[in-house]
Amino acid sequence: MERYICIHGHFYQPPRENPWLEEIELQESAEPFHDWNERITSECYAPNGVSRILDGASRIVDITNNYAKISFNFGPTLLSWMRDQAPRTYQAILEGDKLSQQYFNGHGSALAQVYNHIIMPLANRRDKETQVIWGLVDFEYRFGRPAEGMWLAETAVDIESLEVLAKYGLKYTILAPRQAKRFRKIGTTQWEEGINPRKHYLCQLPSGRSIVLFFYDGEVSQAVAFKGLLSDGKVFANHLLGAFDPGDADTQLVHIATDGESYGHHHRHGDMALAYCLRYIEEHQLARITNYSEFLSLHEPAYEVEIYENSSWSCVHGVERWRSNCGCNTGGWGGWNQEWRRPLREALNWLRDELMQIYEEEMKLFCQDIWGLRNQYIHILLDRSPENVQKVLHPYIPVELSSRQLTQVLRLLEMQRQALLMFTSCAWFFDEISGIETVQILQYANRAIQLGEQLSNHVLEPSFIERLRPAKSNLPEHHNGGEIYCKFSTPARVTLNKVGMHYAVASLFAENPEKMNVLNFDTENQFFERLEAGFQRLAIGRTTVISKITLSQKYFSFAALYLGQHQIIGSSSNQLSQVDFFAMADKIKEAFNQSNISDVLQVMQIYFPSKNFSFWELFKDEKIKVINKILAGNLQQAREAYREIYDQNYSLMNVIQSAHLKIPPTLRQNLEMVINHELQAFFCAGR
Repeated sequence: MERYICIHGHFYQPPRENPWLEEIELQESAEPFHDWNERITSECYAPNGVSRILDGASRIVDITNNYAKISFNFGPTLLSWMRDQAPRTYQAILEGDKLSQQYFNGHGSALAQVYNHIIMPLANRRDKETQVIWGLVDFEYRFGRPAEGMWLAETAVDIESLEVLAKYGLKYTILAPRQAKRFRKIGTTQWEEGINPRKHYLCQLPSGRSIVLFFYDGEVSQAVAFKGLLSDGKVFANHLLGAFDPGDADTQLVHIATDGESYGHHHRHGDMALAYCLRYIEEHQLARITNYSEFLSLHEPAYEVEIYENSSWSCVHGVERWRSNCGCNTGGWGGWNQEWRRPLREALNWLRDELMQIYEEEMKLFCQDIWGLRNQYIHILLDRSPENVQKVLHPYIPVELSSRQLTQVLRLLEMQRQALLMFTSCAWFFDEISGIETVQILQYANRAIQLGEQLSNHVLEPSFIERLRPAKSNLPEHHNGGEIYCKFSTPARVTLNKVGMHYAVASLFAENPEKMNVLNFDTENQFFERLEAGFQRLAIGRTTVISKITLSQKYFSFAALYLGQHQIIGSSSNQLSQVDFFAMADKIKEAFNQSNISDVLQVMQIYFPSKNFSFWELFKDEKIKVINKILAGNLQQAREAYREIYDQNYSLMNVIQSAHLKIPPTLRQNLEMVINHELQAFFCAGR
C-alpha cells in the first residue's frame, strides 16, 4: 500500500481597498497594525515562509518554507496587495511554489482561485467565465506557469462551474466530503452513496469533458481548524496518519483542506506545528508528502463521482448562506437574524443587470466582442502601461482612439470590474449587514454606480438604495441596507475634484510637493509655489489630476493656507483662466508676504467664491500623516520635559527604591515614558 499525505491551505482575505483610491485605509479594528491584511500577513503569511522547527530543548534546528511542502492557493486580490505592501512575503510564496516543483516531480503546489471569491453557483455563466479567466491569467503572471487546479470560493459548486473549469483546461478542484452525492468504480454500473476521501474521482460532465475531484478528510480538517490540533506538530502528524485505512491495500491519499489562516492567525504559531508535522512524517518515512498535481500525474482516478449541486463547505444548506437567512452564522449574537442577505443579493443582482445593459449599449459603439474584451481586462489590471493597454485593446478595437474615447472604454471596463467585486462572498458570510465586509462591497457598488451614471443617462442610485431598504440591520442605529449604503459608502466616494482638494492640502506639508502623486492619481503642475512665514504656509497651484485607472482628468487652480494646528483654509476652481490665475497669484503672495492674512482670505474669496475646503478634505491616512507632522514639534517638547523631570528626580527615585518605598505613580509614569522612548529610538536607529 502506497500512503500519501497532502495538506492544503486556502489563503485568502477579501479585497479591502477603497474602490476609488485602490489603497487600504486605516482599519482601527486591526490594531496595532494598519489593516487586517497587514496584521494577518505578520501573524500567518510571513511566518509560513520562514517557519521555525524546534528540538526538544526549544532550540531552532531549521527554518523552512512551508509553502514548498503543502498545497495552497492565494486569492489574486490578496497577492496584488502583497506584492506592493509585503514584497518579502510575496517572494517567499512564489519561491515556495518553485521549490515544490523540485520536490514533486515538476508539479508546483500552488493552485489558482476564482478571481475575487464569488459564490460561483449564484453567478451567471458569463461572470463565471470571467472569474476563471482572470484567476488563471493572474496566476500565470505571478507564478510563471499555467495552473493545473483551481480553488472554488467556499468550495461552492454546481455542474456549470465545473464545466467552466474544464473548458479552460483545469484538471481538478477540491471539495468537501458532504458535496459528493454518490460514486462508483469506473466501468461499473453500481453506485454507492457518500464518498471515500482517500480516493480521487473523475466527474463526467454533460459537455463530454471531465474534471478530477478531491474530497478532503472532513474530520481531520475540522480538528485543525476548530479543535486545537495545531498545538502540537507531532499530534497533528499522528491524526493524519490515523486517517489511513489499514484494511485497504490500494494506494491511499489522506488530504485535508482548511483556511490557510489556521496556520498562524487563528492559531498562534500554527505555522510551526505545520512545519514540524511535515518534517516528522518525512524523517520517519511514515508517508509520502505530495501535492494534488503530482499525485494525479502518478495515479489516474479509478472511480467516478456525482456531486450535490449548489453545495459548499461552510453552509450545510448548500449555498443559502450567501442568499438567505438559512441559520448559518458565526454565533454569539442572540436574537440576531440574517434576513438581510436575500434583499442584499437581489439588489446587487438588479444592479449587475442594469450595469450589463449600460456596458452593452456603450461598449458596442467601440467593438463587437465586448465580453471577450472584458475577459482580457485582467491583462490591463496587471500592467497599466500605455503600451500594454494598447496591446490588449487592439485586437478588439483596431482603430485609434482619441483620449476621450480611451477614457470611455476604460471606464466601461472598470465599471464591470466593480460589478464583479461587489459579489465578493464575505459580504454575506458574517452576521450583520453593517460589518466591514458588507460595507466594502457596497462601496464597490457605489463606484460601479458612479461610473454607470457618468457613462449613460441611466439613474441607478435611488432605485438601488430603495432595494436595499428591506435588508434590515440587527443594530437599531443602522436601520437598513439603504441607510448603511448612504452612511458608509457615500462618504467614501471620490471625485477628481476631491482628489484635487486633497492634493492642495497635502502640498502644504509634502517634502517635494511638485512631484507628489495622490495614491492612484497622477498630478501634473502647470504652476506651483509654496511660501512659508514661521509656521504659516501658503500653497498656490494650477494642476491637472489624472486617474491611473481610467485616464480621466481634470485641471483646477487652488490656493491653500495653513494657519497652524489643524487650521487649513483652501479654495479651488475648475473655471479660472490662466490670466486670472496669475493675477490672483500675485495678489495673494503679496498679501501673505506682508503677513496680511485677512487680505489673503479676501483674495481667495474673490477668485474662488464657491469651492472651499479644509483639513477634512484629506483622505483618512493622509489626515493621520498631517496630524503627525503637526504634532511632531509638540511631542518633542513633551519628551524633553519628561526627560528633564526624570533627570531632576533620578537620585531621589534611587533613594526611594533603596528604602523599599513605592515610587509615586506620577514619577513612575514619567520614568516609563522616558525609558520607552529611548528604547524605541535605539531599536529604530538601524532601520
